[in-house]
Amino acid sequence: METGAPAAGPRPRGEDGRVSRVSETFLKRHDRPGPRDAEAAGLAWLAAADAVAVCPVLAVRDDGLVLQRVEEVRPGAEAAEEFGRSLARTHAAGADRFGAPPPGLEGDGWIAALPLPMTTSEPPSWGSFYAEQRLRPYLRAARDAGALSAADAGVLETVCERLVAGDLPGEPAAPARLHGDLWSGNVLWSREGAVLIDPAAHGGHPETDLAMLALFGLPHLDRVLAAYTEAAATPPGWRRRVPLHQLHPLLVHTVLFGGGYGGQAVRAARETLAL
Repeated sequence: METGAPAAGPRPRGEDGRVSRVSETFLKRHDRPGPRDAEAAGLAWLAAADAVAVCPVLAVRDDGLVLQRVEEVRPGAEAAEEFGRSLARTHAAGADRFGAPPPGLEGDGWIAALPLPMTTSEPPSWGSFYAEQRLRPYLRAARDAGALSAADAGVLETVCERLVAGDLPGEPAAPARLHGDLWSGNVLWSREGAVLIDPAAHGGHPETDLAMLALFGLPHLDRVLAAYTEAAATPPGWRRRVPLHQLHPLLVHTVLFGGGYGGQAVRAARETLAL
C-alpha cells in the first residue's frame, strides 16, 4: 500500500524568485521496492521524452519516493489542447518493443497493487503482446477469484485468440512510450499545464492511453483528444477500437474490486468482437 506525507524540503523558486508551481516536497510511501522502483523508472522515462510534464522524483528512499508537490488549478481548454499535443510527442518518443520496461527496471512493472508483466524479447505483434501480457494474466486471476463466470471468461478468451491470430484491426506501426495507467486521477493540472503522476510505463499501443483517459473521464476530454489526434495523425476508426483498449484496465479493476467491472469487461469484449 502506498501513502503520502509531506517531507522536509525547500520551497523551489524560479529564476525570477517566485515560488514555482511545486511548493513543497511529498513522500509517497511504498512498502515494497518493486512498485517504488517501477514508478521512479517510469517517471524518468516519460520525462526523457521532453513533452508532457511529469512529477519529478527528488530522491528514492527505502520507504518511498520524495516527489515535488503540484499546486493544482482548474484546467482550461487551452491547457487541455496542449496536453493532447504533448501526449502525442511523448508517445512518439517510442520504446524498444511492445512490453518494453522503462530503462533500468528489471522484472515486472506494477499497475495499482498488481504486477504488470514486461517483455524480455520482441513479441510477434502488438496483438500477441496485448493478449498474452495485458489480458490473459488478469483474465485468469479474475476467473480464479470467481469475479468472472466460465461463460464470460470464454468471451474474453475469444478476444485473446483473435488478437494472437491478427484478426482484429488497429495494429500499430511501432511501439509508443505509454504512461500505462492514464486515468484522470493521474493527470494533475498546474498553472503551466498537465503533470503526470503514478505511471505503469511501458512500450505499447498509443490508443491504449487514449482509451484509459476516456474510461473514467477527464476535464475537456474532447479538446484533449482532438488536439492529440491532429498532432499524432491517429489512424481513422480509433474510436471504435476504444473498447478493445479498455479491456486491460477493466480486467485489472475486476481483479482488484470485482463488482460491476467484470460485466463492463465482457461488454467491451463483445463490442471488440464486432469490429
